[in-house]
Amino acid sequence: QVQLVESGGGLVQAGGSLGLSCAASGTIYSIIAMGWYRQAPGKQRELVATQTSGIGTTYADSVKGRFTISRDNAKNTVYLQMNSLKPEDTAVYYCNADGVKTAGGGVRNNYWGQGTQVTVSS
Repeated sequence: QVQLVESGGGLVQAGGSLGLSCAASGTIYSIIAMGWYRQAPGKQRELVATQTSGIGTTYADSVKGRFTISRDNAKNTVYLQMNSLKPEDTAVYYCNADGVKTAGGGVRNNYWGQGTQVTVSS
């Protein structure tokens, strides 16, 4: 059973910084891609940033230059450092993992964390 557990988030003033982390637990051999999505009230869930092994990193245009994604593959953990936050960054942030190979065999996609709230005040 693979679970993603997020931490971090909270309330910050515009221009401030926050860091998120997400650890995948379970008997995991490897994870191809880990990343972050967000969903603001009344809006669809959108990609923030992903990091794919052997391919690289993708960022949403709206966060380029402000957010940085990183991974610790040994810990099956992904991080998101968010700087120069804006009120429009306010959303619930979700961790995602795809291409997860476990001891049970096979590779599965579409694992999600429970979400963590990020609120940026103006």
